[in-house]
Amino acid sequence: MKYYAAFIKMEKPELNQQYRQAHLDYLADLDEKGFIFARGPLANEVGGLVIYQADNEEEARALAEQDPYVVNGVRSLHLHEWNKV
Repeated sequence: MKYYAAFIKMEKPELNQQYRQAHLDYLADLDEKGFIFARGPLANEVGGLVIYQADNEEEARALAEQDPYVVNGVRSLHLHEWNKV
């Protein structure tokens, strides 16, 4: 299992509230299934961070790209492998 940090940067703050519950529900479901190591908002409302647990980058990217915030262009996705120490 590898870790992937998904920075989801705010792009359209005017749409944030519209998709917030769908985003939270999506992440809660993935968390219950064991795909998330950690998640939460960044300071100053610039976006959020989700650390996915996945076998490879393709799997992590597929999970991150299905986030309602990303699907609807509310936030942009920047995914990087993360080495947990």
